[in-house]
Amino acid sequence: MPVVHKHGPCSPLADKNGEVPSSHTEILAADHRRVQYIHRHLAETTVGSLAERKQSEEPPSQLVPGPPPSSSGSVSPSAMPSNQSSLSSSSSGGALYTGFYVVPIGLGTPAQWYTVALDTGSDMTWVQCRPCFYCHKQKEPIFRPANSSTYANIPCESPYCSDLDTKVCSPGHNCAYSLNYTDYSYTRGTYGHDDLTLRTDTIKDFRFGCSHSIWGLFGQSAGVIGLGRGRTSLMVQAGGKYGGVFAYCLPADPTGTGFLDFGPGAATMMAAAKARLTPMLTYKGPRYYYVGMTGIKVGGHLLPISRSVFSTAGTLVDSGTVITRLPPSAYRLLRSAFAKDMAVLGYQEAPGFAFLDTCFNLTGLQGILPLPTVSLVFHGGASLDVDATGILYVANVSRSCLAFAANGKDTDVAVIGSTQQKTYNIMYDIGKKVVGFTPGAC
Repeated sequence: MPVVHKHGPCSPLADKNGEVPSSHTEILAADHRRVQYIHRHLAETTVGSLAERKQSEEPPSQLVPGPPPSSSGSVSPSAMPSNQSSLSSSSSGGALYTGFYVVPIGLGTPAQWYTVALDTGSDMTWVQCRPCFYCHKQKEPIFRPANSSTYANIPCESPYCSDLDTKVCSPGHNCAYSLNYTDYSYTRGTYGHDDLTLRTDTIKDFRFGCSHSIWGLFGQSAGVIGLGRGRTSLMVQAGGKYGGVFAYCLPADPTGTGFLDFGPGAATMMAAAKARLTPMLTYKGPRYYYVGMTGIKVGGHLLPISRSVFSTAGTLVDSGTVITRLPPSAYRLLRSAFAKDMAVLGYQEAPGFAFLDTCFNLTGLQGILPLPTVSLVFHGGASLDVDATGILYVANVSRSCLAFAANGKDTDVAVIGSTQQKTYNIMYDIGKKVVGFTPGAC
């Protein structure tokens, strides 16, 4: 399935000029709220025993380490957006104008096609439905259950209704849901089932939210496709069909298109490409995708960060978070090393932007600009060598900031955001409990 950035010129949500209004300030504010919610949610979650943790963190012997990183990356000022409000297909480069990338899905019989946000940090899939009492404008017509011959509401007594975090019965004794998102967005509606079409695949009786009331920064998307590990997620519902395997790529080129693939074929492709694999740590709960980060390299040099810093906080991978968050003690060393290498390269510092505090003025610079490389290192020897276009968040060329930030405290979970995931094939295999990183996939 094609994946594009919600605010890119390739997005079906763009206007006739290829633009969708957005604001860096709004994006980063929503991103801040999202991460705050993740931290609060996990603080309330009971973790597994120390024995389970120790066993989960033992790197399997078959894991394939990736190649060492090079000593420098590069970025072209011409590829960087200005402070204008357009971005592209599942894309990339120097900018992100929202936390979400979008994919097309079909619902109903006959299939009605919708553009929805891809979210590994959510379980439930939902779309706006008629009747819609409080809905935002979307590009496609709002889903009409009455126009589908295969749609049905899920009754309150159904065991599927018990899969919801909060079980509510509507006046018609149908199962209702209320879902609060990590950035304080919400959706309310009826829990129903219908045929879901993913490109040429059809999943019968797929359970999803038929939303009648929504608030939040969803742009003109029709809803969300939830790819988490919870009981209502696509990956659990279609576990028999896809074996709990999916992969996606968020491209760096603002005019490019990424992909979202499901099934064992995605894992086979990763094996053929000699993916860098690391264990998926499942002891912290059923919702997020956890990995064991062990270190950070800048310019090819491993920073003197104690492994206990990462093991204490834990790390998760999230397609809906924009900026990667790190424990403060790790971030301080990253910031210091990166700023030092940027000074050696002759870049001028610039004021911070929102919660991004390490910024540079690239005004007037031409051609391909060298940057210090940044690599994230994981259990099993796997590494994610951040693409040059994912190292800086470009509010504008006069303020291009290191696209990492510090958590409030060292015990807050680290979050690997979509900026740093760009150009990689990110593969999740729930059955084998591994996450894979293959560079240069889109």
